[in-house]
Amino acid sequence: MTMTNPPALQLYTVREQLAGDRKGILARLASFGYGAVEPFNILGDPEGLRADLDAAGLLTCSVHATPSGEQAEPLLRAARTLGARTIIVPYMPPARFTDRASVQALASELNELALRAADQGLRLGYHNHDFELASIVDGRPALEVLAGALDDPVDGGVDGGVLLEVDTYWAAVGGQDVSALLGRLGDRVRYLHVKDGPMTREDPQTAVGAGRMPVAEILAAASSAEWHVVELDQCATDMMTAVAESLAWLAAHGLAQPVARRPGA
Repeated sequence: MTMTNPPALQLYTVREQLAGDRKGILARLASFGYGAVEPFNILGDPEGLRADLDAAGLLTCSVHATPSGEQAEPLLRAARTLGARTIIVPYMPPARFTDRASVQALASELNELALRAADQGLRLGYHNHDFELASIVDGRPALEVLAGALDDPVDGGVDGGVLLEVDTYWAAVGGQDVSALLGRLGDRVRYLHVKDGPMTREDPQTAVGAGRMPVAEILAAASSAEWHVVELDQCATDMMTAVAESLAWLAAHGLAQPVARRPGA
C-alpha cells in the first residue's frame, strides 16, 4: 500500500506542552509538517479540541479510548466529534495475556466492542505494549494469538472486526523482530506507532532516527498500514525539538511527506 495519508503524531507525546497552550502547540505541530494527530483523554473537551485542530489544519487519524461500560456512548460520540474514523483501545492489563483462555475472552470482548463501534460508523483497534509480545501462549506471542481470535474487518472495518495498531518500539522491547512480526500479523495492521530509542524499557526514547530501531525496514514490512503515527512516551531531549526532528528524519529518508503550509496559514 502506498501511503497517501499525512504524517501523524500521538498527542500523548506532547501532553505536558498541551496543558499550557493547546492551540499554540497544535499550530507548531502543523508548522513542522504534521497533518494529523491521534488524541487521547477525549472526554475532556472534544468540541474545543476539534475547534483547535480545525484552526491548525490538523486531521484526527484515530483516537485512543476504551469504549466500554458507562463511558462507551460518550466516548464514541467524542470520537465522532473529533472527526475520527477509528477508536483504538490503548491498553488492557497484562493478566489478560497470560493463557489462551484469557486471550480468547479478551478477543470476544473486543469483537463485541467493534460491533458497537460499527453501529456508530467507527472502526475499533487494539494497541500493544511490550507484555503482549513477551508473554508466550501456545508457543506464540500473545498478541498473535489475540489477532487470530479477532473478527476480521468487513468493508474496511465499518461493519465490525478489529484492526491492530502496532507499537513498533514496544514490540521490539518485548523481544520481537518487528519486521517479521508485522509480516505474520498481515493486513490486520492498519496503524503503526513509529518511535525510536535504545530499545529498553526504562531508558528515555529519542527522536525517530536517533536510536537503534531499524525504522525504514519496519515501515516497509507493513504494507497494509494506513497511518504512521509518531510517538515518544518520554525523551531525554526537548520534546518539541524531538517531534520536529522525527518528522524531518522520516522525510529526509523518503518515509514521510510533510504537509506544506504557507507562512501564516
